[in-house]
Amino acid sequence: MEQQQTKKTILSGIKPTGTLTLGSYLGAIKNWVELANDYECYYMLADMHAITVRQDPAELRRRTLEQLAQYIAAGLDPEKNTIFIQSHVPQHAELSWVLSCYAMFGEMTRMTQFKDKSAKNADNINVGLFTYPVLMAADILIYNADLVPVGDDQRQHVEITRDIAQRFNSIYGDVFTLPEAYVPKTGARVMSLQYPENKMSKSEEDTGGCVSILDKPEDIMRRFKRAVTDSGSEIRFDAKEKPGISNLIQILSACTGRAFSEIESDFSGKGYGDFKLAVGEAVVETLRPVREEAEKLLADKTYLETVYRDGAARAQRRAQRLLSKVYKKVGFVAL
Repeated sequence: MEQQQTKKTILSGIKPTGTLTLGSYLGAIKNWVELANDYECYYMLADMHAITVRQDPAELRRRTLEQLAQYIAAGLDPEKNTIFIQSHVPQHAELSWVLSCYAMFGEMTRMTQFKDKSAKNADNINVGLFTYPVLMAADILIYNADLVPVGDDQRQHVEITRDIAQRFNSIYGDVFTLPEAYVPKTGARVMSLQYPENKMSKSEEDTGGCVSILDKPEDIMRRFKRAVTDSGSEIRFDAKEKPGISNLIQILSACTGRAFSEIESDFSGKGYGDFKLAVGEAVVETLRPVREEAEKLLADKTYLETVYRDGAARAQRRAQRLLSKVYKKVGFVAL
């Protein structure tokens, strides 16, 4: 028990707004599995963040359970990790309100994601979209997380979380741990198969370039056969001059553990067509056990309910300790 208390805490989450992609798996979830040995890990299904954009309610519920099943199928052991649905831990929303009183309007207007999402959802620029970073700060600070696994596009959210926490701490003392961005060294940055200059995304614009964990093998192969390549015929890693082929090399390397140089040597003199088939087959075999296990788990709703109930109970216990401390600091009368 003493050892667990000395472990640093990691918090991460993904919105259940679509099926998890190959990029999510290779770049994030696959790397989370080993973290449980060295860290106390909290992984949330960020359904509260999802509703800043209109969602079909039945679809959101279905995708949330699908994502939970995929987390477990990918190797996240519910006994070693606290896996929970964000909306099941009301302390996130409660702390978010307090933190919003310590977040500055000007800071929020400078957030890149708000600008991007406002442009894409011009008919629904809601307040939740604007205060999204404050809820994200609450997600992190409610567990006093030391580390937050993020991509480069999310670093700004960790920075604003630190700014809000420092502001609060300067008034009330050391209440919050200042989190650090955690970028796993082995995390593959998987790009779209159709737009290799962009990250693989589950957005509507990238349906042809996105591979999902639950995709059937024939669908995966079809997408790789149609993957965009570059001029010339040489198979070598050059992210600037050959982004399409470089993306495929990185995917094959992440799936097989082979070095870029080894892949270049193996496919020297071979055509793009053969190479794309080889990458597709490696992806099919990498995702097959995850997909099959996820399908089994989805057929066992009772087990999934046990997992998310236990996860919520564990998360609530820790979150309430911190929230009670915050409420006392700001002057609320204890219930």
